[in-house]
Amino acid sequence: MIRCFFRNSNKLEVITDLSEFDDNEDKKSKVVWLDMLLPTTEEIVFVEKTFGIDFPTKQESEEIEISSRYWEEDKKIEINSFFLITNEESAHNETVSFILQGNLLISIRYKELKTFEEFSKRFYYAPREFKNGYYIFCQLLDIRIDADADIIEKLSKDITRLRKHVFTDYTNDDEEMLEKISSFEDLNMNIRENLMDKQRILTSFIKSTKFDASLRNDIVIMLKDIKSLIDYTEFNFERLDYLQNIFLGVLNIEQNKVIKIFTIMNVIFLPPTLIASIYGMNFDILPELRWDYGYAFSLALMVISAVSPILYFKKKGWI
Repeated sequence: MIRCFFRNSNKLEVITDLSEFDDNEDKKSKVVWLDMLLPTTEEIVFVEKTFGIDFPTKQESEEIEISSRYWEEDKKIEINSFFLITNEESAHNETVSFILQGNLLISIRYKELKTFEEFSKRFYYAPREFKNGYYIFCQLLDIRIDADADIIEKLSKDITRLRKHVFTDYTNDDEEMLEKISSFEDLNMNIRENLMDKQRILTSFIKSTKFDASLRNDIVIMLKDIKSLIDYTEFNFERLDYLQNIFLGVLNIEQNKVIKIFTIMNVIFLPPTLIASIYGMNFDILPELRWDYGYAFSLALMVISAVSPILYFKKKGWI
């Protein structure tokens, strides 16, 4: 699907049928944004032919070296940027390709992204703010950076709640706790990768001479925001590492408590077991076997040998 945003006088119009652009150079010059979602081969060929632009393949757009993320030529700029997709179970980075040529921005994506829907609303309400594709591109990144900041803020609150849970409401859900810590680390790593990708792109983009100087201040602000967010992801890594160490420490304490109980039980029952073993050997030389009170004596001795360690442990405060 292709959404075409173009200016008609002071109004903004959006169409999805591009056939009327075939021989209409005036209309083509007014197009500021082509948003392509899950484009077919026919749609890609049509746009390449109509607007004279070569598209990168999906494999090329997903390469991670900086030359593949940002490429500037005399007439156009090609950019491949990560956009974070999150849900309750997982998070991953989806690559979106951008092509800037003249005043036109073309975006190619293969997933529904909230950033684009949010920007479309802003575009309708204030079309004059977006003079050309460069303004649109910067606004898309700005919305995405704000969304990343919200995700980081939520993640930070989740880490705080998990930390309180370890100290106050800990139960023996060890695997669930480790899974939560691991999922938080994965999310934080994806956010950091996403932000560093945009930092590299904007660092290269700000050096370009193809856009208005008024945009440079916005890009500088975005770079500062990204740096502060990257620093915060590093802080989250430290918190998660600290939380994992705390959890393993709590787990070790709980295991030691169990081992302590078994150790005490062994010490308590070992003397009675020894006495029972001695008098259970049934040798003729055991005088207590022929003693009328031998059985009662052995039972009393077993009770005393069991109770004595308990009283001693209580006195020491071990139990």
